[in-house]
Amino acid sequence: MNKHQDSTGPVGDQQQITLRGPAELADALPYMMGYHPTDSIVLVALHGDRGRFGGRVRLGIPRSPREWPPVAEQLAECLVEGCERRGSRPEGIVVFLCQDPADGETGLRVMERLRPLAQRLRTACGALDVPVYEALCISDGRYWSYCCPDSRCCPPEGNVLALPGTTVMAAAAAYAGIQVRGSLRELEERLTPWRSGQAEEQSRALDAASAALVTRILDVDQREEVRTETIRLARQVMRRLTDKVPVPDAAAADAADDSLIAHDEAAALIVGLQDRETRDRAAEWMEGAEAPPALRLWRALSRRCVGAYAEHAAAPLTLAGWVAWSTGDEPSARVALGLALTADPEYVFARLLHQACNEGLDPESLRTCLRQERGARAAAGGCGAPGTAGTARRGVTKRAGAARRSRARVVRRPAPGKHAPKRTAPDRTVLGPDTTAPGPDATAPGSAGSAAVPPLRPAPARTRTRTAKGSGRRGSRSGR
Repeated sequence: MNKHQDSTGPVGDQQQITLRGPAELADALPYMMGYHPTDSIVLVALHGDRGRFGGRVRLGIPRSPREWPPVAEQLAECLVEGCERRGSRPEGIVVFLCQDPADGETGLRVMERLRPLAQRLRTACGALDVPVYEALCISDGRYWSYCCPDSRCCPPEGNVLALPGTTVMAAAAAYAGIQVRGSLRELEERLTPWRSGQAEEQSRALDAASAALVTRILDVDQREEVRTETIRLARQVMRRLTDKVPVPDAAAADAADDSLIAHDEAAALIVGLQDRETRDRAAEWMEGAEAPPALRLWRALSRRCVGAYAEHAAAPLTLAGWVAWSTGDEPSARVALGLALTADPEYVFARLLHQACNEGLDPESLRTCLRQERGARAAAGGCGAPGTAGTARRGVTKRAGAARRSRARVVRRPAPGKHAPKRTAPDRTVLGPDTTAPGPDATAPGSAGSAAVPPLRPAPARTRTRTAKGSGRRGSRSGR
């Protein structure tokens, strides 16, 4: 194998975990990400002489090989410049390509098929004067090294991954309280719209709710009444979910939650949450006893945004991401916020939260804004004083706006005549701050020091109507 070692963990008194070779690197990947990154390109920066793990970037593997060259350049540039903005240019990079075999395909075939992509990534990193120390393919329970020519340690048929929970890294992660929350595919499935026979019935309920509520939301005199009805219904459903203790199995728990919410209730909530102020009020359920049932509700509503109403999922997905981030589950938050941006790439609140989460900001500043807004509305008799609605959402706009401008600077546009990659939703990329390996004093993947979110000037409310794609159905969106 390649003769290098990667030591994770900060320099100082904290315990350090040293990873030697491809086997231990492959084992460490889920603990760095918080989940098994299925169907993904992952680049991890290494810093210092001892190769401390730093920033990382993840993107879904493009299906078309024509997209691989520009994507490789963009990812390498994004990681290197992102690390530089945090004050430390990486000394090297580790590349992971993770993909399960298709029907009739083997892991070995996956590795060979992705070899050109690995080479593109190595070339793109080298062009920025940052060498790739190791490039691994993980597929079908095995791993292969694209960099090691020694068949004695890296045979052509690959090596079997270590059993979960049997390695030093697993023990250190358990000691530090770091969890691996299944695979990326499993996390996404909990938020993916139904494809079962109930989808059509839910779609009809959404049609009826849109017809009944859209005109009322657009009517200035009736809008507040709809907001009150939506919040009241959401509270009723949350109480219902609270009374039902969730089972450990995620799929069974989601099915149980789905059974507690009627189609018309879900439709009314989904349409009601398209109003920005209603969504901002719902975002206040982000801590304490309110957070768990709220998260379950937002997940359930995301699964109900079926068919032509897929774009409506941006609101519940953003709320799910916000509650997950607020309660310390950053990997799940990034997945939910990424899917929100897939549903609607221009959904501002999702963009702001996604960038803030990836920048390692402290959600407490936003929680403080939401508590203040809730208190102001309670002091005004529940209706909210003029100008208080949306304060918390605006509290991250300036900071995330600057982050978006930084993001724009690191995305390389293809040169004239080169193939331009298909637009990729921002949720597919995760750029995290410097990350330490688990240890007694180490932090969880993606964590960083506390950072405040500065307040923002109020933005004018705006209301618009749109037609659900491909159906002629009318939907509403009051702001983003």
